[in-house]
Amino acid sequence: MSDGISGFDYGTSNCALGVLTNRHQDDQSQSDVELLALEQGKAFLPSAVYALARELICEYVGLNIRDSERKQSFIQQRTANLAQARRVRSEEGFDADEPSLFFGRAAFQQYFDWPEDGYFVKSPKSFLGASGLQPQQLGFFEDIVTAMMQNVKQRGEQAAQRDITHTVIGRPVNFQGLNAAQSNQQALDILSLAAQRAGFKQVEFLYEPIAAGLHYEQRLEHNQTVLVVDVGGGTTDCALVRMGPDYRNKQDRSADFLGHSGERVGGNDLDIQLAAKQLLPLFGSESLMKTGKPVPKQAFFNAVATNDVSAQATFNSLETGLYLDQLLRDNAEPQLIQRLIRLRQQRQNHHLVRSAEQGKIRLSLESDIELNLSYAEAGLHHTISRDAYAEAVARPVEKMVALMDEALAQGGGLPDCIYVTGGSAQSPVVRAAIERKLGNIPVVDGDHFGSVAAGLTVWAGRIFR
Repeated sequence: MSDGISGFDYGTSNCALGVLTNRHQDDQSQSDVELLALEQGKAFLPSAVYALARELICEYVGLNIRDSERKQSFIQQRTANLAQARRVRSEEGFDADEPSLFFGRAAFQQYFDWPEDGYFVKSPKSFLGASGLQPQQLGFFEDIVTAMMQNVKQRGEQAAQRDITHTVIGRPVNFQGLNAAQSNQQALDILSLAAQRAGFKQVEFLYEPIAAGLHYEQRLEHNQTVLVVDVGGGTTDCALVRMGPDYRNKQDRSADFLGHSGERVGGNDLDIQLAAKQLLPLFGSESLMKTGKPVPKQAFFNAVATNDVSAQATFNSLETGLYLDQLLRDNAEPQLIQRLIRLRQQRQNHHLVRSAEQGKIRLSLESDIELNLSYAEAGLHHTISRDAYAEAVARPVEKMVALMDEALAQGGGLPDCIYVTGGSAQSPVVRAAIERKLGNIPVVDGDHFGSVAAGLTVWAGRIFR
């Protein structure tokens, strides 16, 4: 059975799939985990999909369900959607053998090249726990997640040269802040169904910070109480865990997990806040009306709130289009509002947030950067300093470090060390805030992108063998 065992990090920013490479040792050590190459030799596939038309996502899912009973059930449930896909394919003249969906870096490139012509979605994991979703919306998110999981599984099986049938999928402590129990169940139901349609025969879940801790535990020579801080793309999660040689081979670790906390605040929020505070002023967010009053901010923030289904729907609505036309007439700096209107018409708001994300990454290494925004307007550039970045993201960073207190309060004590992982934890601003929080307790860096997938794979080796 070990041949088909995997750990699946279906992340907000990236997806990764790990497998076991040594099936004959009772103790699965760190060297027994291999993260599979998913794209261009890289183990991390950006969590993004671009479809030539959104209706074709459903078609892709149906074509790639291997189990005949599940395929037939899906076809019955999606009869109307599949008919729409056939009509779109016929009307648009898409050839049957023409690629209709693109994933990862290829999805970003298609979006950058043709933002108005297709359907682009980034970080769908952020939407899974959203409140108030209608059945058709839930079905659509099921299809998006399924398509991505099918694609990752196919790429992983090609890299591993074997079928992958069992998986442990990482999950945040909370997918959403409001109605947490209901949101969590909704998200887990979507992920479970998607994984089954993707071809996984058995699926389990594990908290992402605990998975990251299990990866760290493989190298410990002494027992420790560790506070794991996982700053991901969509959420920040903390777990206080007893770990080390006396614990790592136990099948039941529930008594060792002393406390955990999590909230929907992560790297995406840093990108959005940086875009809002530093880039949106170029599109009129700090402008004045002809009356001298400041411009209302909500429409601007909706533009960059790319992890909010409702905000995106509102920004793309007819009402917002009419509002911006009126704002153009009433604003004292109409040329800035015209930039925003053009950005909206050309569906480049995701590109703006992506620019902020790239700026965040560069500011981990540089004190000042210049962003090229010429896709929005020829010759448009903007300079950002690390201090300006720190000011822009102060509120979400405060929320991140506050979660450390919650986990420690549940556990009833201080850790021996803090283990930091997650892509957004590489930011010096985030890292400095974590270090300040608990003073002299040592902070250890993990594999910021691979520790969750590796830990999930370790756990899969224990529970599925």
